Amino acid sequence: MRMASLLPCIAILASTAVHAGEPRRDSYVEQARDIAVQQPGPHEGRGTTTAYPFFEDAQGFDIVFRQRALHRGATIGEHRNDKDEIYYVLSGRGELTLDGKRRDVGAGDAILTRDGSTHALQQRGEEDLVIIVVYRKRAQAGEPGKP
Repeated sequence: MRMASLLPCIAILASTAVHAGEPRRDSYVEQARDIAVQQPGPHEGRGTTTAYPFFEDAQGFDIVFRQRALHRGATIGEHRNDKDEIYYVLSGRGELTLDGKRRDVGAGDAILTRDGSTHALQQRGEEDLVIIVVYRKRAQAGEPGKP
């Protein structure tokens, strides 16, 4: 199965889950409605977004898997990555700026931004721009592999 067809399935499964609310080491499912958080556009972006930080409380889990809805006019501000990161567009339309080049993005587009790359994203049109964001967490001081 191709990754592009797998990610929407993962998002659907994740949206039918039960939220733990505390650190967990077991396998579990979270429900989007239980973890939704209204936030301003990340990286000094404009407007309002809704973040769904799936598995944020999972102990020993080093992957960030987040859904974010950029509401009308919202942006993720331009920033330089300090890690590799993937955006996958579930629905809506947007304008991506990637290393100074602009292009339209929409449902089914997967965007790989590499460590050192710059990017920004802006919602366009009437429908929310809904994305999945995936990246590996950096080890914190005191964790294995970090002093």
